Amino acid sequence: MMKNKDYSVHKVSVVVPVYNEEDCLKELISRSLEALKKTEKDYELILVDDGSRDSSVEIMLDAAEKSEGKVVAVILNRNYGQHSAIMAGFAEAQGDLVITIDADLQNPPEEFPRMVQKAEEGYDVVGTVRAHRKDSILRRLPSWVVNRIAQKATGVKMNDYGCMLRAYRAPVVKAMLACNERSTFIPVLGNSFARNTCEIDVGHNKRETGTSKYSMIKLINLQFNLLTCMTTAPLRMMSYIGGLVSFGGILFGLLVLIFRFVWGAQWAGDGVFTLMAFVFIIAGIQLMALGLVGEYLGRMYYDVRARPRYFVEMIVGRKDETPENK
Repeated sequence: MMKNKDYSVHKVSVVVPVYNEEDCLKELISRSLEALKKTEKDYELILVDDGSRDSSVEIMLDAAEKSEGKVVAVILNRNYGQHSAIMAGFAEAQGDLVITIDADLQNPPEEFPRMVQKAEEGYDVVGTVRAHRKDSILRRLPSWVVNRIAQKATGVKMNDYGCMLRAYRAPVVKAMLACNERSTFIPVLGNSFARNTCEIDVGHNKRETGTSKYSMIKLINLQFNLLTCMTTAPLRMMSYIGGLVSFGGILFGLLVLIFRFVWGAQWAGDGVFTLMAFVFIIAGIQLMALGLVGEYLGRMYYDVRARPRYFVEMIVGRKDETPENK
């Protein structure tokens, strides 16, 4: 920690991405506002609608109109994804500490005061670890993989990068907003700009209403996005694998030649099955390598076009509610 630096928090902004959460949204708003009051700081609750098809927008607008400036509703024109929605909330946040949380209430808003207190100890990023996690093994296993990859890529050893209940100081948020890449994994990006980070254990509840917005396909896509947005290690790994396979192919060829002279051509179906197996192995590795290269090229394609991450259709809860194109 840097001595003589003021780490006090004066205003807290909470950013919540919302996508079809009408069943729990009212409870989320009431519990979040109550928890923010307990911080004894100035505060704002920023709800970002990510193209919801249910009544979530109506609930958000009603809360913003009744909140006297404490609730801000940011309405995007369509679904852009969780991380883009959070970036839209970051752009609207005015606090010197910004907390992110999912709308499903699996992580309790009651943890806000503890996170503020921890940030005032001098931490730029306050991460959280879901104690006694209630998700299935199909959700926990990909999270474990994400955590290991993120630790290697960032050099910051945090145990739960998948938990969106996190707090960032305003300079870190400003640095993230200055990044132009389209594929963004916010916990990793935030840690790359933080001097001091920490984690605290928080509660984790079973989802009581609605369904998870991450299907198995979306979880797989998330892994690809994570891999390709923060490291080129997979490309290097494929080069290593290609070298090893080539070396193994040379050894295998010599072995086949020796066996051919020792046992004759009949020992392996005149070599047909051996050749097929070898071709399948090489073809599989080539396809994997091409797929990885394609992922990186796709990321460059989206970044070169430099289109906005999102388009804000409406902002309610501010004195100036003019829509902005971010």
